[in-house]
Amino acid sequence: MRIIFVGLPGSGKTTIGRQLARRLGLPFVDSDHVIEYRLGCAIREFFAREGEDRFRDVEQQVLDDLSRTHQGVIATGGGAVLR
Repeated sequence: MRIIFVGLPGSGKTTIGRQLARRLGLPFVDSDHVIEYRLGCAIREFFAREGEDRFRDVEQQVLDDLSRTHQGVIATGGGAVLR
């Protein structure tokens, strides 16, 4: 089972996603945390240094990977729908 939360920044995707995953006994992942792990720095820092287009490339790849491999609840970043 895969449940993906998409919404505006600050709308509660991570909070609600984490709670739902706990109730359903499913693993939870926040795509922003995966992105920061892969980048080795904060999203804000990477965004300022590399720009939005490069960030969206990374974000798109992470979401693609998670949607193929993660069985559980995924909370996306607020801009995930831009691509």
